[in-house]
Amino acid sequence: MKEKILVIGANGQIGTALAPLLEEIYEEGNVIASDINNPVNYAGVFEHLDATKANDLGAVIRKHGITQIYHLAAILSAKGEADPVWAWNINMQTLLNVLEASREFKLDKVFIPSSIAVFGPSSGKVMTQQNACLEPSTVYGVSKVATENWCSYYHHKYGIDVRSLRYPGVISHQSMPGGGTTDYAVDIFHKALYNRKYTCYLKPDTDLPMIYIDDALRATTELMEAPAEKITIRSSYNLAGLSFTPNELFQSIKSIMPSFDIDYQPDFRQDIADSWPGSIDDSIARRDWGWQPEFDLDRMTQDMFLHLLKRKDVLHQPVK
Repeated sequence: MKEKILVIGANGQIGTALAPLLEEIYEEGNVIASDINNPVNYAGVFEHLDATKANDLGAVIRKHGITQIYHLAAILSAKGEADPVWAWNINMQTLLNVLEASREFKLDKVFIPSSIAVFGPSSGKVMTQQNACLEPSTVYGVSKVATENWCSYYHHKYGIDVRSLRYPGVISHQSMPGGGTTDYAVDIFHKALYNRKYTCYLKPDTDLPMIYIDDALRATTELMEAPAEKITIRSSYNLAGLSFTPNELFQSIKSIMPSFDIDYQPDFRQDIADSWPGSIDDSIARRDWGWQPEFDLDRMTQDMFLHLLKRKDVLHQPVK
């Protein structure tokens, strides 16, 4: 039987890139993208879905004979701090609906990501360990700690094959920033193309774990394709790509665009970033399913500009 994949939150940063990739892997028609809003540019099968409504989710699963779910919908760190109760309710309700649907419909696999936002001041700043103290400073992080515990619970109690990654900051060319603290590392490229100057909301020496979209997608599909017996972490795997500061990213961009300039005006997001690690120990992911990142800072910078320069929809619209 062919897998039938449902991507929830397909209009977001990960989903925008992951849905087309899954179509390449599982063939067109076997991937159903869904979101609460209609997509801007997506030619595949799409369902308008509010994942906070369990009955609507169940209807989509029945309609398409879904066998796997990638649940990517979430309110991110900076955006969530503006309305914590709203963010918690959305993140938790959609999570529990997906887990219950996975149990009810006996789905083959479920992917539910976590984040480095689960860490905090006591987690350790350098090469933060898989089993480090989880001490989140944002409602997003609090919801992701709960997510990890619920994933582990549903696996051990109901046998659900739930898999998860603690994504670092994801840098992508497919979509605009979505409200995360690490999103400066996306926005800076758009500002470099248009305005030749960027005002950064973090200090120049703020070291944070990041990952380029190509590596993030490959990590996701490699984890999901790994044999179940290889998966030893049922909460969420640490995942690392590269770590850098705003100044290091600025210097990498400036090597390509010498006229580019930057200034720094730290805001509330600096406190969030200061609570997170500067680097991640992902040795268990490397051991269990062979994870290995491919992009360093300069290669990522070059690839970002290569793709953004090809996108007329980006280049012909001013970035606000």
